[in-house]
Amino acid sequence: MNSATRLLGGRYQVGALIGRGGMAEVHAGHDTRLGRTVAIKMLRSDLARDPSFLARFRREAQSAAGLNHPAIVAVYDSGEDEDTDNSGGTIALPYIVMEYVEGRTLREILNETTVMEADEAARVTEGILDALSYSHRMGIVHRDIKPANVMLTPAGDVKVMDFGIARAIADTAATMTQTRSVIGTAQYLSPEQAQGKQVDARSDLYSAGCLLYELLTGRTPFVGDSPVSVAYQHVGQAPQPPSVYEPGLSADLDAVVLHSLVKDRDARYQDAAQFRSDLGAARGGRPISSAARGTVAGAAALAGDPTMTMAAVNPTQAVGTQDTGALAGLGEDPSDKPSRQHKTTYVLLALAVVAALVLLALAGKAMFGSTPIPKVAVPRVISLTQTQAVAKLRSVGLVESVSTATNDAAKGTVTDQSPRPGEQVPARTKISITVSSGPGEVAVPDVSNFNIDSAVAAIRTVGLVPGQVESVDDPAVTKGKVIETVPAANKSVVVGTVVTIKASSGKVKVPDVVGANRSDAQQSLTDARLKYTTKFADSDKPEGTVLAQGHRGDTVDVGTEIVLTVAQKPQPTAPPTTEPTTEPTTAPTPTLSLPPAATTVP
Repeated sequence: MNSATRLLGGRYQVGALIGRGGMAEVHAGHDTRLGRTVAIKMLRSDLARDPSFLARFRREAQSAAGLNHPAIVAVYDSGEDEDTDNSGGTIALPYIVMEYVEGRTLREILNETTVMEADEAARVTEGILDALSYSHRMGIVHRDIKPANVMLTPAGDVKVMDFGIARAIADTAATMTQTRSVIGTAQYLSPEQAQGKQVDARSDLYSAGCLLYELLTGRTPFVGDSPVSVAYQHVGQAPQPPSVYEPGLSADLDAVVLHSLVKDRDARYQDAAQFRSDLGAARGGRPISSAARGTVAGAAALAGDPTMTMAAVNPTQAVGTQDTGALAGLGEDPSDKPSRQHKTTYVLLALAVVAALVLLALAGKAMFGSTPIPKVAVPRVISLTQTQAVAKLRSVGLVESVSTATNDAAKGTVTDQSPRPGEQVPARTKISITVSSGPGEVAVPDVSNFNIDSAVAAIRTVGLVPGQVESVDDPAVTKGKVIETVPAANKSVVVGTVVTIKASSGKVKVPDVVGANRSDAQQSLTDARLKYTTKFADSDKPEGTVLAQGHRGDTVDVGTEIVLTVAQKPQPTAPPTTEPTTEPTTAPTPTLSLPPAATTVP
């Protein structure tokens, strides 16, 4: 399956692998409909033919989808896709689409820091209890509370994962054998889970108590050579107060933790709100409940013997003693004998556990004979090359089991191992190591016409790195939309490659149309998504030739109006009209002939 180009449900683009478990793989994904980053969990194809497994996965995915709480990783959607198995047949492969959370799991944090500050450990556990309180009200029991299923965001927010899905997906790090009745992780199993009984909300609270214990001390309440031996201690051995391993812890915090770890579920915290209330009180220096204080008194008699176990020759003694301590914590007289019904229950419980251990012992004897199998400490092989890791494991008598995964580590480097370094295991135990096959290749997503934020998210989803956003003048693409990427869309590149985004600036360079005829010039401007107006001027150029234009050579916003000056033929001009001029003449003055003046003679 090429997950890089796979689209689930016609909507969810499957991206880079971000997590791998024994039964499922988690990929980053992109919801193409809503434009958001998601996480996609897909059941391994080799498990998809198990009808009971499929039914459980489907049922629990539907239940988890109904949970909506800020401390719970949201399940957005679920569905099924067709896949091809190793034989070439077609199988239905279920998947779950979840909220994508940036951060680290508590397991990753504990691997680095070992112990949390008491105040921070309490704060984180309060967040877990908030999530459990909500889920229990909604009728969902987690059944697999452990550090690997709790994330802390960069802001410190708590996110609980895999609600309801734990029934279908078990952690391979230290899980009990998945049978018809026992599913969970050994270090965090409640006594009722270890016995294969039906679980309820109080089982989650016990597991949360185990997790808090590890946050405070750097170790789980019970440590053993195998998951079965750890489960045996959950059923019949009293835990040490956390302050035995971290002396600075308060007595009230001891009391809260121990009360959450009472064997009898009827005697421990009955709901997450009670647990959270006492934890908040211990954190803030306020009085805790009398029930929690009583648990310390009941556990004190048992705390002196850290190696107390359930004796095979008298299986009822240790269990009875432990339960007496729990009852004393509730104010009952420790000397009171348990009722006949309780006695019968304890005896049957102890016999069931002892019978399981006997069967294991017989199986071991049949395989290895009567000689005890020596124990060895698992060496740390993370960061070594595969060759170095295999040699180191074999040098102490262990056997390797190698799987590969694509990630950022150098090719051939060990990135994970199980069991963890330092654990004591029998010789010839198979140690699972995960070897990096180097960064895988993915196809560059086609983000043409995406807005920049959506393009960046899509690029990150497939494991690539968004690079510089370049502004490019392209009249064909709306301002702010992606034109193309470098490398180009659909090209296969190594995970982690930087992808440059070229987005439209919303501007365009005005084409030079001077000298072109009018119609061609107007078409060029239209193609550039520019407007135009035209004015005319007499010219000896051919009619219709563009003589001048506005914004010549400029870069302008799309839609800017460009003024064109276009040549027209000169208009004919009439010659000037001149009328004849007549010189004025002066007529001669006529001479009058007068008769001689009369002379008057006297």
